[in-house]
Amino acid sequence: MKTFISVLYGWIGIVVVLFLASIILTILLRFTSLGESTLEMATLFISFIALFTGGLIAGLKAKHKGILVGSITSLLFTFILFCYRFLGLHIEFTVIELVNHLAYLFLAIIGGIIGVNLSSKKESTN
Repeated sequence: MKTFISVLYGWIGIVVVLFLASIILTILLRFTSLGESTLEMATLFISFIALFTGGLIAGLKAKHKGILVGSITSLLFTFILFCYRFLGLHIEFTVIELVNHLAYLFLAIIGGIIGVNLSSKKESTN
């Protein structure tokens, strides 16, 4: 149950980062001459930050099993995105998107590991 709650917190973190980033990108698109190639790279970078942050928050909340919590957080993100793209838009994953999602998995795992280590440092100082 604690793992589920920590993954939920990680997901909330991902959604908040993506929401704030979409607002910032919308403002930049409206008031600057931001190009599409720049937008694609910015979106990828923001997604990396969001998944790392989600893994970090999940690891901080779980306080153990950072690899597992980060993996579940990332795999749930990939599953929901796959369902949306495949069932809603009828678009399959490409090889490039698969590589991106493997990077998401890696970053969420690293975030989960760092989150668990940060939470254990907090407990040892108290």
